[in-house]
Amino acid sequence: MNCREFVDFLMSYIEGDLESEPTRVFEEHMRLCPPCETYLDTYRDTIRLGRFACQDENGPPPAEVPEQLIQAILAARKQQTS
Repeated sequence: MNCREFVDFLMSYIEGDLESEPTRVFEEHMRLCPPCETYLDTYRDTIRLGRFACQDENGPPPAEVPEQLIQAILAARKQQTS
């Protein structure tokens, strides 16, 4: 498996939809490729933060979300409504 294939299988892996052999290959690639392991961790964090952010639309953002990201999202929303 290469890095591009890793990304193609990422969501299926996270959701537990891969059979045992593809899971083994996926995890082997991750063991040998630290950047892909980091990418998976970041992807999981993104999903977690997205779910958290959607729980209470009017509540405060999670403390670990950088202010720069919040401002970029608000600016993008403003452009969409203009």
